[in-house]
Amino acid sequence: SQQDETGAYLIDRDPTYFGPILNYLRHGKLIINKELAEEGVLEEAEFYNIASLVRLVKERIRDNENRTSQGPVKHVYRVLQCQEEELTQMVSTMSDGWKFEQLISIGSSYNYGNEDQAEFLCVVSRELNNSTNGIVKEPSEKAKILQERGSRM
Repeated sequence: SQQDETGAYLIDRDPTYFGPILNYLRHGKLIINKELAEEGVLEEAEFYNIASLVRLVKERIRDNENRTSQGPVKHVYRVLQCQEEELTQMVSTMSDGWKFEQLISIGSSYNYGNEDQAEFLCVVSRELNNSTNGIVKEPSEKAKILQERGSRM
């Protein structure tokens, strides 16, 4: 790098990729805009010899490569029927990665005493991982038959 008459150094690097470097030095967190290539940030981190940032960017690149090699994310949906008083308990006890998606009021077809109980359909979903150790598993024959039947509905 060159020095000017005041002793300041001229660093001729791309300022676009310097933003994440500067923010990392300020906050200790890696924040990269979606428009920026992580490889460009890695190049700058290596130029400035910031070893901790180099490791962090390489880890993020590796994670993104693993995520894309697993293929698209698929979801499994379940529809659960419940009454009004069961709704809070059912939603609060969902576990194992199940996520609430939609609540549909279906009214009531039953009379319990003198009161109508409101009934709902609760739609929940969960990500389905089709791969184990990078090996994509084919659906079972039973799953293929159910998928085929479902696509005809």
